[in-house]
Amino acid sequence: MRILIADKMDEGGREALAAAGHELQYTPELKAEGLAAAVVEFKPDVLVVRSTKVRAEVFDSKTLTLVIRAGAGVNTIDLATASERGVFVANCPGKNAIAVAELSMGLLLSLDRRIPDAVADLRAGRWEKKRYQGGRGLFGRRLGLIGFGNIAREFASRARAFGMEVWAWTPRLDAATCEAHQVRLAPDLDTLLGHSEVLSIHVPMSSSTRHMIGARELALLPEDAIVLHTARGGVIDDGALEAAVAAGRLRAGLDVLEDEPAGGSAEISSSLAARAEVYTTPHIGASTAQAASAIAAEVMAIIEDFAKRGVVRNCVNLKSESEAQHFVIVRHLDEVGVLAAVLHALRGAGFNVQEMQNLVFDGGRSAAATIRIEGAPTPELLTELEALEAVLGVSQGRSIGAADAP
Repeated sequence: MRILIADKMDEGGREALAAAGHELQYTPELKAEGLAAAVVEFKPDVLVVRSTKVRAEVFDSKTLTLVIRAGAGVNTIDLATASERGVFVANCPGKNAIAVAELSMGLLLSLDRRIPDAVADLRAGRWEKKRYQGGRGLFGRRLGLIGFGNIAREFASRARAFGMEVWAWTPRLDAATCEAHQVRLAPDLDTLLGHSEVLSIHVPMSSSTRHMIGARELALLPEDAIVLHTARGGVIDDGALEAAVAAGRLRAGLDVLEDEPAGGSAEISSSLAARAEVYTTPHIGASTAQAASAIAAEVMAIIEDFAKRGVVRNCVNLKSESEAQHFVIVRHLDEVGVLAAVLHALRGAGFNVQEMQNLVFDGGRSAAATIRIEGAPTPELLTELEALEAVLGVSQGRSIGAADAP
């Protein structure tokens, strides 16, 4: 397959793809403005990106079939256009979870013991032992997690190792999941906030999560609480956070900002990041060698599954549930043209195929095609299918929960 890699990728991963026989073009310096032209020129089957935006014009390509985000979030990819053009979009969820959890723990420890400030004073020739010997410590403190995906779970395990009492909340989090990970389930967000001496944010950025933590929510936190944010800029209202910090109520450890630059190097003016009570890193949470290697391995696995089996793992732009409520199962001889005749009959009867799976039995002589369709098959259609040459039998059914479907 022809693969265009438009961002930096672990060298071992690139070597593995080349060794597997794929044709690579590695252009990590590509920007969003030049990506469409590069796709037209190279004609890739697969595009791999990390931070480079994939705009609508990229999907004008006739060859592009799969876009892989070498990371978890896919907000930089025009998913609507990808879906309209029939292009698969996949991601690599959880592969940077350890790296982000480690940075979250580093920020927490740094805030509690004021490590960066102590180091800065010593470098400047100042010995300030009395100033820095009053750390609270983490043992026994309550940590509240908003979101409980891969990163939050990794962070929870590290926090528990430090003796922290860990609580979690998301709208759909259940007690069994919490019990399995040895954390407590908060009944609602306000309760979580009221209990959290340390609050850590682990939800994606979307219209529903933008500014989900604002002035009202921050006011519910206990006095002198620590706020950690390593998810996406905009989930916290940075203005409200700065006001709470300025009032002396909170301290914060951040890896993301609402107005952070898009590039790897840029000038920035952030009054929030400039505050002494706030430790901010430049969105480096996922940037470790371990994470890069894990992501490259996942990219390789996605491409190999696609190249060898036509299967796209971690696909994010397929319908979670088919609208088809009915299905037919056609058992047939495994011969050329049988499925074409079946689909022709369905088309003639006015049935749109939503999903289809064809499985071959041991010995390779027969197979069974399960075809999901939008309406109930008519007796005439079933009779026509059964009469087709090489068809061994036909059955029908309805999806579970479809009793009220038309």
